Amino acid sequence: MLNLAIDRGNTRIKAGLFEDGLLVQQFTCPDFPALGEKLAGVPLQNAIMSSVSQESAELVQHIPVSGQRVLFNAQTPVPVQNHYGTPHTLGVDRMAAAVGAQHLFKDRHCLIIDAGTCITYDLLQADGTFQGGSISPGITMRYQAVHSFTGKLPLLEGYELPPRPGKTTADAIKGGILYGAVAEAEGMIQHYERQYKPLTVVLCGGDAPFFESTVKARIFVIPELVLIGLNRILEYNV
Repeated sequence: MLNLAIDRGNTRIKAGLFEDGLLVQQFTCPDFPALGEKLAGVPLQNAIMSSVSQESAELVQHIPVSGQRVLFNAQTPVPVQNHYGTPHTLGVDRMAAAVGAQHLFKDRHCLIIDAGTCITYDLLQADGTFQGGSISPGITMRYQAVHSFTGKLPLLEGYELPPRPGKTTADAIKGGILYGAVAEAEGMIQHYERQYKPLTVVLCGGDAPFFESTVKARIFVIPELVLIGLNRILEYNV
């Protein structure tokens, strides 16, 4: 029997199957019908879902399991101490990533960087205390903002670093966004390294490969960090 962890984000559904605490399979689906096809015939014991959608409370009830279903929210018990000032507003993906980091890097100060639609920087202290952090626009969002809030600047995309200084408008936009994001990440890491030593930096999210290749710091890249955290929360509750 397998445990199922589902991370329903803004653009896609990520899911992982766990056996005895180990991730044995993961996949990405555009919607719940596609996820159902992937899970057809899979013997599931327990399931957990985190989601940005309001309809997930109903959807999670349709997952066929022999044990328990957990919709992860602010009231769900977690194996870390949450010192966030407004826990009801804390993104469940941020907490799941912190639990995943605590599970993988016990007794270490961790800075968790989730580079997705937004870029979040969260601190988990070595004693298992989640302290919160920072939220900034993700790279795609920065491209969209530059285009949407100006009259003439084009909508661009991509992760290839341009020459500096940028001698075209396209290179100037890309340079501002990409080098700016890297400088932000390096600045955050340096800030926390001054206060929490030794510091373990853990990176996940769709834009993790870009930051892995550009940020000058030792980073553990764990794309499945949120799923690992969700499974740990599931085990903690069942």
